Amino acid sequence: MQPTESTPSEVTTNRRKFIGGAAVAAAAVNLPISACAQVAGSDELKLALIGCGGRGSGAADQALSSGGTRIVAMADAFSDRLEPCHSTLQAKHGAKVDVPDNRKFIGLEAYQEAIQHADVVLLTTPPGFRPMMFKAAVEAGKHIFMEKPVATDSPGCRLVMEYAKKAEEKNLKVVVGLQRRYQKNYLAAKEQVKQGLIGDVVAAQCYWNNAGIWLVDRKPEWSEMYYQIKNWYHFAWVGGDHILEQHIHNIDVINWFMDDAHPVAAQGMGGRETRTDRKTGQIFDHHYVEYAYANGVIMNSQCRHQPNCWNSVSETIIGSKGTLYFSDGGTMIKDRAGKTIWRYRNNDADGNPYQNEHDELYKAIRGNTKLNNAAYGAQSTFTALLGRYATYSGKMVQWDEALAWNNSEMPEKLDFATPTRFGPDKDGLYPVPVPGKFDPSKPLGYA
Repeated sequence: MQPTESTPSEVTTNRRKFIGGAAVAAAAVNLPISACAQVAGSDELKLALIGCGGRGSGAADQALSSGGTRIVAMADAFSDRLEPCHSTLQAKHGAKVDVPDNRKFIGLEAYQEAIQHADVVLLTTPPGFRPMMFKAAVEAGKHIFMEKPVATDSPGCRLVMEYAKKAEEKNLKVVVGLQRRYQKNYLAAKEQVKQGLIGDVVAAQCYWNNAGIWLVDRKPEWSEMYYQIKNWYHFAWVGGDHILEQHIHNIDVINWFMDDAHPVAAQGMGGRETRTDRKTGQIFDHHYVEYAYANGVIMNSQCRHQPNCWNSVSETIIGSKGTLYFSDGGTMIKDRAGKTIWRYRNNDADGNPYQNEHDELYKAIRGNTKLNNAAYGAQSTFTALLGRYATYSGKMVQWDEALAWNNSEMPEKLDFATPTRFGPDKDGLYPVPVPGKFDPSKPLGYA
């Protein structure tokens, strides 16, 4: 579902061609796991790739590199995303990419058909679509790899939390692409914290500061829905803003090292200093959030998309006896006198964390061992989302209150001809949250 250069008319034609089996999908959603998902002990796992953009191509490559896997179905909103992805994967993996034309599905609802052909589904579309796709995969009894974040609003987070429990009940294996949890230096540091080397955690800081991201220019023939999905990163309903899409990695680390606790409240500030053209989208170019945990710990969170500024993608966890640093300088713990008392030295055996998470997923499926990241994936997603609510509104936002909001901006129907919930005004300008005026509890809280 990553955007490309297809026109809306092409999508409609392709969608009619490939989505003829919707009745089959509907009939299969409640089949038992034994009828749908790969059972432990079998040699080969059949995969369906849902979302054929850059991250989808990478996830599929890693899945095929795990061994004993074969891609049998692919789905994307745009044919000119799917076909290059298919060609690239086939050139590298050969017969392990077994996707004839009748198992290539195009359209915003193409995932429903592709899911039915596989034991494992790879959900790598823009995150606004993740909750409904996760729900469909769990109902169909499939094991799941899904990218982060897992939602972009409160109802989406609640849905993922609900289906995380259903996946557990069905013994489905779920990995969420928060790959630091599969990265050897983070795992080693977590063990040091568990053993008390930094003492009690008293505060934390995390950063995702860099220059910015891509934007695709509008074409006259595109519908508004087409443009917004084409530029999904720039619209909160489908992309979540960069505090969710990227900074979630750092936020998840802090939750993890707090023994998977979550904040109870957040307040912060943000805005648009370099993203000054409101014709391009809605999202902020900077967020600063102060998260408060129930035990009194404060986490300061900072993310920025501004060129020619200080860049950092890192985490710092402050303890009563020492401080843990994850940064370009390495992974280390220093005591209160500033002396390094532990350092992790990377080695070739560490592997690639993106590959590690896939290897662990297929190992758990074959060995029938417990593995379900969906709960903490949803929790860290909502932590980032709580921060966005705080920066958009300028208010102190409470976890329990915000989680209950019904503020989805998802369209009623997934079709490029369907009107979006909001669009540009007569001057081509999009509504942008203004702190002090924006109400995040409402679907369209811009007034």
